[in-house]
Amino acid sequence: MSLNPPDRSIIKRAVAGVAAGLILAVAAPMGAAAQAQVQAPAAVAGLPDFTAIVAETEGSVVNIRTTEAVPVRRSPLGPDADPSDLFRWFFGPDFMPPGMQQPKPPRGQQRTPTPPAERTVPRGIGSGFIISDDGYILTNNHVVDKSNGIFVTMTDGKEYKAKVIGKDARTDIALIKIDAKGLKPLPIGDSNTLKKGQWVLAIGSPFGLDSTVTAGIVSAINRDTGDYLPFIQTDVAVNPGNSGGPLINLQGQVVGINSQIVSRSGGFMGISLAIPIDEVMRVVEQLKAHGKVTRGRIGVQITEVADDVAKALGLEKAHGALVSSVEPEGPAAKAGVRAGDVIIGFNGQKIEHMSDLPRLVGGTRPGTEAEVQVWRKGKVVDLKAKVAELSDEPAAPQADSGESAASTDMLGLKVGPLTSGDKNATGVEVLESDGAAAQSGIEAGDVILRVNDVDITSPEQYARVVKGLNKSRPAVLLVQRGDQSQWVIVKPE
Repeated sequence: MSLNPPDRSIIKRAVAGVAAGLILAVAAPMGAAAQAQVQAPAAVAGLPDFTAIVAETEGSVVNIRTTEAVPVRRSPLGPDADPSDLFRWFFGPDFMPPGMQQPKPPRGQQRTPTPPAERTVPRGIGSGFIISDDGYILTNNHVVDKSNGIFVTMTDGKEYKAKVIGKDARTDIALIKIDAKGLKPLPIGDSNTLKKGQWVLAIGSPFGLDSTVTAGIVSAINRDTGDYLPFIQTDVAVNPGNSGGPLINLQGQVVGINSQIVSRSGGFMGISLAIPIDEVMRVVEQLKAHGKVTRGRIGVQITEVADDVAKALGLEKAHGALVSSVEPEGPAAKAGVRAGDVIIGFNGQKIEHMSDLPRLVGGTRPGTEAEVQVWRKGKVVDLKAKVAELSDEPAAPQADSGESAASTDMLGLKVGPLTSGDKNATGVEVLESDGAAAQSGIEAGDVILRVNDVDITSPEQYARVVKGLNKSRPAVLLVQRGDQSQWVIVKPE
């Protein structure tokens, strides 16, 4: 017996009826409010469209490739090869096998050393962007440093040879120039207005892939990773080759130069750092005018102010830069700054973090008389220092000292007069350290310069000061070890 094929129209009507019944069954228990909630469309936040910004800016971003010269090692197997060349090939150009002597030149002539042959090889790639219509381009110093050739390629494929106008290793900024006119510079924005969560773009040549655009948000601002730069932290994808390229806001303005990535793999891992454009342009002015950057210095070594030290010194909060040593005869010493002071202001600007001070001092023109505000013995002291020029030579640190003897005190210290022989030195030398003092890190040979707000001048005076301490409160001691001074918290026993 054969079966006739089913009527498809009947099946469709049956399915539709079942579906309708299920919908009615589910919807029936719902109240009016619940039904309205189901029917209301979900609100979707709009995302920015970057196409117009990219079209307007990418033509001003360039690819930079560099070359370097490397020595060429002659083959020791050539027809004119010296037998000793075989040894020098493996052991270096100055190697001479035992028993062999360098051939003497003809009488009356001197041997002229043959300069080593060199060849030019690719060194690296990076990015940059145009800042003027006559060919000035900004990039990172590490992109062009130690190169013997710099080549700039535009988005239209044109290539130019560039020359270095100036570079600054401390801020990793380089200014280069190509021989071109009528270029379109990128507008410079204001990095001080950046906020966390703000959208930004990076354009560059990661791994040599020209005009690559990536986007993300500002993750943090004023990220301290160095003496002179408060970095912009973003989650914009930045990889090798992006260095020197612009960080751009939604107005199409440059707000930073992509410079570094924080990575364990060498590639992007979600954290990239850009140099704020405000800092960059201050450096560019000097590079354009002088080819280098001149910075100020006052001759102090500083550390962060810990919270417990701030409380012990009477500061309302932990801020400023704690002076650990002062360069003898330096600008700060002549102004009256002492080890143990906390510098809380410079030229009218507050020092919130230790790293603020080097940036403010470094940005001050040498020869300028600057106002230095310090916290000393529970009050603010205003000083004036003539800023000197920062050189590459490290500043000589200060050497201090002091005087007399006693038995172990409530801090766990036994002190005596200084053995330095300097009659003008103050303080006392630690002979033995035990108990609370030893636990705080004080060692024999350290010098106690101050206890709380009292300068120590002799062992006898030190003993009187310690005897009068409140045992229920920690004491803060200014301790010098070698050329460095720091505040140490010690709880009396």
